[in-house]
Amino acid sequence: MSVREEEQREDSPEQYQNPDTALFGEADEPYLPGFNLKTIWACLFVGFVMLPGSIYLSLVTGGQTGAADWVTVILFLEIAKRSLVKMTRQEIMILYWAAAGLAAAGNAMNTGITGGPFAHLIWEQYYKQSPEATGIATLIPTWVVPTLDSTAMASRTFFHMDWFVPVLVLTAVTVLFAVNSYSMGYILFRVTNDVERLTFPLARVHAGGATALAETSQNREGWRWRAFSIGSVIGVSWGLLYVMIPILSSTFLVTPITILPIPFIDFTTSLREVLPATMVGIGTDLGTLLAGFVLPYWVVIGTFVSSAVIALVANPLLYHNGILTTWEPGMSLIPTQISNNIDFWLSFTIGASLVIGIVGFTATIRAILKSNRERREDPNRETEVRPTPKGRGDLPIWLVFIFWFVSTAGFVVILYILIPDFPWWISVIFGFLWSPVFSYIGARMIGITGSPYGTSFPFVKEASFLLSGYRGVDVWFAPIPIFEHGKVAETFKQLDLTKTTFGSVVKLTAVTTILMFVCSFIFYSLVWKLNPIPSSAYPYVQKMWPLNAAMRTIWVKSTLPGGITFIFDIIKIEYIIAGLGITGGLFGLITLVGGSPLFFYGLVGGMAMPLWQTLPTFFGAILGRYYFTKRFGEEKWMSYVPIVLAGYGAGIGLIGMIAIAIALISKAISQIVY
Repeated sequence: MSVREEEQREDSPEQYQNPDTALFGEADEPYLPGFNLKTIWACLFVGFVMLPGSIYLSLVTGGQTGAADWVTVILFLEIAKRSLVKMTRQEIMILYWAAAGLAAAGNAMNTGITGGPFAHLIWEQYYKQSPEATGIATLIPTWVVPTLDSTAMASRTFFHMDWFVPVLVLTAVTVLFAVNSYSMGYILFRVTNDVERLTFPLARVHAGGATALAETSQNREGWRWRAFSIGSVIGVSWGLLYVMIPILSSTFLVTPITILPIPFIDFTTSLREVLPATMVGIGTDLGTLLAGFVLPYWVVIGTFVSSAVIALVANPLLYHNGILTTWEPGMSLIPTQISNNIDFWLSFTIGASLVIGIVGFTATIRAILKSNRERREDPNRETEVRPTPKGRGDLPIWLVFIFWFVSTAGFVVILYILIPDFPWWISVIFGFLWSPVFSYIGARMIGITGSPYGTSFPFVKEASFLLSGYRGVDVWFAPIPIFEHGKVAETFKQLDLTKTTFGSVVKLTAVTTILMFVCSFIFYSLVWKLNPIPSSAYPYVQKMWPLNAAMRTIWVKSTLPGGITFIFDIIKIEYIIAGLGITGGLFGLITLVGGSPLFFYGLVGGMAMPLWQTLPTFFGAILGRYYFTKRFGEEKWMSYVPIVLAGYGAGIGLIGMIAIAIALISKAISQIVY
């Protein structure tokens, strides 16, 4: 055997029996801290150098390309290598979370923008001034956003005293949420990982990327680094077309040049005669296709099937039968989606989501009862809590529980101070009962499928507001403690996979919580000053935010006088029952024929997703299963693909940051008065 063959034999994913071992090394490696002086410098670098670009990129593309996280890791690795400093995968994992946390914190109302907590206030200022909020804008409290006639709104800046109270409320909520999420997430990790021993399939993506980069830092670039490099090249190539051209063209043109429209190509008006009342488009983000390689296959298939049936069959039939009456020929994709939701799909998906909530809750309870029964029947069965690994940094559960309890109580107190007339017991039920129960369900679903399907019942918060009898719009903007912290359990799983001590992420959170406030405040003021948000300079938010605003207004108006009548004009009981019956029947049929439960979760999830979103992911799943798996073998492919996906995020983020740096410098110079 040649030397080259021997090296390949010792450095390939087939040599490992356990896929986690294939990605992350030996199981008996010691846990090491990842937070140190290098991490602090990384936080400062992200906050003051990378964050402004990440903000700009999220406004342009929707924040799905991973700008600051892997780019920061790569830059620091290159600096460290040239300084003859090696970085461990523990340091790289914490460095990644430093970048990702600063860039992603504050994703407001699932609107796609990132960049710290002031992303939330950027969304709120838009909503208050949006056409969709006409008639209720003056009722939005000033602890959310200043009045419409405030000079802070006219001058587009946070450097104004009218923002003092909103920023104070935001600060308190952000700190409490950080404590609440990590304390509950740790408890959920101990249950789902140490007791139930779930696999958390998508945790391997980020952990695999950190391991790959650690190899190059240690000057032993193996198959992980090659996979990461392939993904990076794909990301850079696609980023030149998808990100760089629109951003750079916006520096000298009123309307940016977009070779591929962001985030989709709209064929709705062109096909209105063939497919009336149907949202027809093709998503243009290559990352959604690559995600199909990693996501559970049957979830992707189920999601695509339901979205395709709705687009190609259900919507035309509903239109011809006089149910989708709001749609008019000539409407583009987003207005079509709004009108269809109002006429039918909002009500139908409530019923469908009730089924998946019941199924998820029932499955969790049955799993717990089964585990207890097996433990009683076979005392020697390995079902007890595994001993906590030495050096992992575990805390006593009772102490973590106290942190969670106090932070939850803080939300109840803040809500009572802001809205004393609102029934306080509703926030108590949400914070102390609902959130932990459904966070656990979410953690189990993430641990099994990689995605939190079936984590909660739909519109519980909205229903509680309506049934409480409270009249006013301020409750819709209040920090209600209804959370789903299952995703945080996956964070601890990533730390566990990379042998990183848990105390590292606690220290990191304390540093980033302070730093992201300062940097988010400064740079959102700068970006907001450059152009109104949204505007043609920020194509993603200009295209998608009206949809979010329209759907939000439906609920905000429901607690005004006459709002009950308004909401029941939109939400129809017969359509909810139809959704409940059809989805329940599908679940029974899939169960009867022995189909995958993941297919059912995908079916229900696809009901709320347009075809342009699910089509690329479907193609990715088909390519992965029927081409790449056959070419490389299932075990090797499943080891490669998480690292390729992480590399793609690094590549497109790198090219995006270069373009954004040029654009920011150009626009800053153009505003200088000579």
